[in-house]
Amino acid sequence: MNWRVRGIRGATTAEANTYGAIRAAVLELMSELEARNPSLDPHEVASATFSVTPDLDAVFPAQIARSRPNWEIVPFVDVQHFAVSGSLPRCIRVLLHVNMLVPQQDIRHVYLRGASELRPDLVRLP
Repeated sequence: MNWRVRGIRGATTAEANTYGAIRAAVLELMSELEARNPSLDPHEVASATFSVTPDLDAVFPAQIARSRPNWEIVPFVDVQHFAVSGSLPRCIRVLLHVNMLVPQQDIRHVYLRGASELRPDLVRLP
């Protein structure tokens, strides 16, 4: 197997638009991404994009993710999702582009809390 760039997706919801609630949601999401993808090495992350719904503006999710050990070197960007009527509120999504030896079908995407309804086809335990 050769090294390939793989996409790892994750999403969660914050309980409120506060620093503490967003921090808790992002840390839980990042921990779960690492737990379900043991070969995920922050040193091999080419880029990471966080997106949030317009109702979350208390803190940048990337700021929280960068506080984790070894994640401070990852090139992050934060963007805002456009508002869609009836969409899931207080939602935080992340897309990691990672250099890995793992086949795409073995990647474990993580959808937590209210975000588990977004992609029930991808919500599975390792």
